[in-house]
Amino acid sequence: MIKRIVKLTFQKDKINDFIEIFESSKSKIAGFEGCNHLELWREKKEGNVFFTYSFWENEAALNRYRKSELFGKVWPKTKALFADKPKAWTLEMVWEKK
Repeated sequence: MIKRIVKLTFQKDKINDFIEIFESSKSKIAGFEGCNHLELWREKKEGNVFFTYSFWENEAALNRYRKSELFGKVWPKTKALFADKPKAWTLEMVWEKK
């Protein structure tokens, strides 16, 4: 399993537009084959900085999503609202406390 964190910084007057896009697509993204978990986080101080946090079966599953029709519809709408370039990290677990 891999975890994906994406930092999204939006124009302050476009935050509600992003939230609408996310609300209308979150179930489809979370239900995409290979996606095991999806969260949206908001940075408290800045307010226009969000993070998606998702778990994927593997990098191939993530790449299938990134090449999917769904991503092709959601990403351009989201990208148009940015105030800064997005940043993304794909992580694999090294250690975990159980």
